[in-house]
Amino acid sequence: MAGILADKDRIFLNLYGIHDWTLEGAKSRGAWNGTKDIVAQTPEWICDQIKASGLRGRGGAGFATGLKWTFMPKQESERPHYLLVNADESEPGACKDREILRNDPHLLIEGCVIACRAMRSHQAYIYIRGEYVHERERLLAAIREAYDAGLLGKGSVLGYDVDVGVQHGGGAYICGDETALMESFEGKKGQPRLKPPFPAGAGIYGCPTTVNNVETISVVGTILRRGADWFAGFGTEKSTGTKLFAASGHVNTPCVVEDAVGISVKQLIEDHFGGVRGGWSNLKAVIPGGISVRMIPAEQCDEAIMTYEDLAARGSGLGTGTLIVFDKDADLVKAIARAAYFYKHESCGQCTPCREGTGWMWRVMERMVTGEAEMSEIDMLLDVASQVEGHTICGLGDAAAWPIQGLFRHFRHEVEDRINSYRARKGVYAGASIAAE
Repeated sequence: MAGILADKDRIFLNLYGIHDWTLEGAKSRGAWNGTKDIVAQTPEWICDQIKASGLRGRGGAGFATGLKWTFMPKQESERPHYLLVNADESEPGACKDREILRNDPHLLIEGCVIACRAMRSHQAYIYIRGEYVHERERLLAAIREAYDAGLLGKGSVLGYDVDVGVQHGGGAYICGDETALMESFEGKKGQPRLKPPFPAGAGIYGCPTTVNNVETISVVGTILRRGADWFAGFGTEKSTGTKLFAASGHVNTPCVVEDAVGISVKQLIEDHFGGVRGGWSNLKAVIPGGISVRMIPAEQCDEAIMTYEDLAARGSGLGTGTLIVFDKDADLVKAIARAAYFYKHESCGQCTPCREGTGWMWRVMERMVTGEAEMSEIDMLLDVASQVEGHTICGLGDAAAWPIQGLFRHFRHEVEDRINSYRARKGVYAGASIAAE
């Protein structure tokens, strides 16, 4: 397969479900190899290795994983420590974690054991999206295999006892936020919590908890087997390692692939996703990391690379690394209006800026689609978006504002043309309706 990454350096060797997903198959691909020696190391050693690898959270935020683990208390007490794996994956455009859950679940389970050792935890929970029924069944089967083989539970052959449980989620987007996920896990309404206290101090059941993404945990075993330097050798200084990328929209072969962080947007689309429908010259825009990040126009895609720092400099973000590709036939205004409706619908309503702002932004965007809006409403919409952004408990307010901001940053002229066209059609001049002749 074309790209930067050689086959020998891939972590996910059964991404497409071609091979055996069971324990036996996973072991043949290297999973559970040397795990006993890894968990025999000190938590400090494991955390230091993960920090040295440069691994950042693959769920979208991109926080340093090893550093996050060190926030957990250094001493065990009567309050148990928990690892909570976020397998909710409910953001539009995101479609990578499900491939791990159904095709290589033992990488995730092994990673849970190692991460628990690093955080002095003996209990991991995997919170899986409500719609992922087949994935849940496959994951539960893999967990049963691990228990039967003595890899999990009391008296583990690994020398460190870890239990892994699965919670089937309620199907709400907001439960992807780590604190809302914890609330939902406890059987409560999925609403984000105020921070502080942070989860490492008071998480599920009031106990120290760390929340990590599926992909983040799944790569831990391979990193420690092959070495932190090996993983850090891919990508850039601030964006290291390999990563799963996915594409949807106007590409010829939408799929999920693994390649090195730092691959260019153009190479990723051309080599892995079959190119843009109608050719590269037909590209209009790309949202590089799920619908919650700002789009970048086609002219920037020639030079843009899939790293946190490069995309941030372009006013966007790597996010989950799941691209949404638009060709020149795409109605970007309508697409972003649809995204605005999604965020309006999924807002938990706890924060006033989000509860009121998401609905207001959606209604204005709907009028932008038809051109019925006023020119002055564009700046008003951007002003409201800036007031929603950064003023909510969780990141949903930011996620609702950024697609709108990205649209008007690069394609404001399209909305203006649409408004002018509507006014000309209706014969509206200077605020007065004149019958068109």
